[in-house]
Amino acid sequence: MKRNYYLCAGLVLTGFLAAVTLAGFFWTPYDSAAMSADKFLPPCAAHIFGTDNFGRDIFSRVIEGAGTSFVIALSTIVIGASGGIVLGAVTGYFGGLADEILIRIGDALTAFPSILLALVVISLLGPGKPVNLVLSLGLVFIPSFARVTRAAFAEAREINYVKSVRLMGASHARIMLVHILPNTTPVLLSALTIGFNNAVLAEASMSYLGIGVTPPDASLGYMLSEAQSVFGRAPWYALTTGGVMILFLFGVGLIGEGLRAREGETL
Repeated sequence: MKRNYYLCAGLVLTGFLAAVTLAGFFWTPYDSAAMSADKFLPPCAAHIFGTDNFGRDIFSRVIEGAGTSFVIALSTIVIGASGGIVLGAVTGYFGGLADEILIRIGDALTAFPSILLALVVISLLGPGKPVNLVLSLGLVFIPSFARVTRAAFAEAREINYVKSVRLMGASHARIMLVHILPNTTPVLLSALTIGFNNAVLAEASMSYLGIGVTPPDASLGYMLSEAQSVFGRAPWYALTTGGVMILFLFGVGLIGEGLRAREGETL
């Protein structure tokens, strides 16, 4: 059997970064909020990522910020995928007026960038609170998952074996959960990886603008905003923070590419 190198590389890279991030919830080399006189120290043995303009250890802050981004992105995907999959499955399977309404709403929402929609929602809920950020991003992500799920269920309901099961008297719930949903898993998994990366970028963008996660909580987006103002004096601040984010997104992207390749081989 051919090895799926994309999937293997993505799992190794993402698994390593996730393990370090999860360890940061229990231990970091330094207190991420502790200031010191050792400002703008370049990467060294004591501070492998250097220190920032307040003398804080960048490595400790990156670990904590990555954990914050991971939790927010995961919570966003749980809300967006749960609502979108249920809505898309029901409308895609039954069709009718509800399906037409979903299509029109989805077309209207996709005409606007998701970041702008999230800005509107979070401005109504109140900026600066992680809970409000999760809710705003989760609501914005529901239509994208609904569209993917609707298309998969609408296609699957016309397959012969689904029609046969329906003629045999199986309930709609059984057909959707047992006979259609397992066959749409590869498509949904690919959508989840793409959505997770988009959620990480959306959280970083919000925090960069100062309306997402704000101090004293660490966030990769807000750290990049801080690093921009001192890039000429401490370029390692932006390079290490942005590098970790890029590696994390790259690893999850490889997993998604591997899943799509695996789906193609199966077909």
